[in-house]
Amino acid sequence: MILDTLKNHHQYHALHPLFTRAFKFLENPESRKLPAGRYAIDGERLYAVVVCDNGKGQTGARLEIHKNYIDIQFEVTGTDSMGYKPTEACTAVAVAYDAEKDLGFFSDASETWVTLKPDTFAVFYPADAHAPLGGQGPLHKIIVKVKM
Repeated sequence: MILDTLKNHHQYHALHPLFTRAFKFLENPESRKLPAGRYAIDGERLYAVVVCDNGKGQTGARLEIHKNYIDIQFEVTGTDSMGYKPTEACTAVAVAYDAEKDLGFFSDASETWVTLKPDTFAVFYPADAHAPLGGQGPLHKIIVKVKM
């Protein structure tokens, strides 16, 4: 897991060949104006999901995993609290992993909570189970999905 502000994104471009394009999308002020939905950046290799939702609180946020995509979760407005636990340490399967959706859920408790304020991002790899929308109130975020 990586947690940082958008102004430091250049430090992470070398970690994946698509990160440069992913962060360019997040830097674009027009991206922050997009309504909720899915937006192709480079087909299935790189796309964004804009989320406008209310936080569920830490007790309502569930740990999720992906095996084929890296999540770059970027906070536009609101303050999200995101849970984290290493995927290999998760044992209580809540919803079995669905390869077609690249999504599975655990009912384990998060080991750590991180705060995402506007203009901050978190990068979650497949080894990082994460629980988004753990904040309170309205949240507007962009999740860029980067194919492994």
